[in-house]
Amino acid sequence: MAVSLDLVKKLRERSGAGMMDCKQALEEAEGDVEKAFTILREKGIAKASNRAGRATGQGVIEAYLHSTSPDYPPQVGVLIEVNCETDFVAKSPDFRKLAKE
Repeated sequence: MAVSLDLVKKLRERSGAGMMDCKQALEEAEGDVEKAFTILREKGIAKASNRAGRATGQGVIEAYLHSTSPDYPPQVGVLIEVNCETDFVAKSPDFRKLAKE
């Protein structure tokens, strides 16, 4: 079944999946956006389970110190480690921002 570009765009905006994944899901669902969304979600769960065993050898460690006022020393401190699979992700500004927040 031929799938219109408008349906692919609509599904892509809703799911965040790639163009080809959306097109294949729509073809499998015979043009039904709701059914295609369910198919994509099921495939996403399958993809996530495949990635579950991967090593996350890269990442960042951030510290946060909290003080009740500027005149007092910090009373609460937290260290957080956020891991990822590649150093490209670990060095990205968005990833560092995630760890800092």
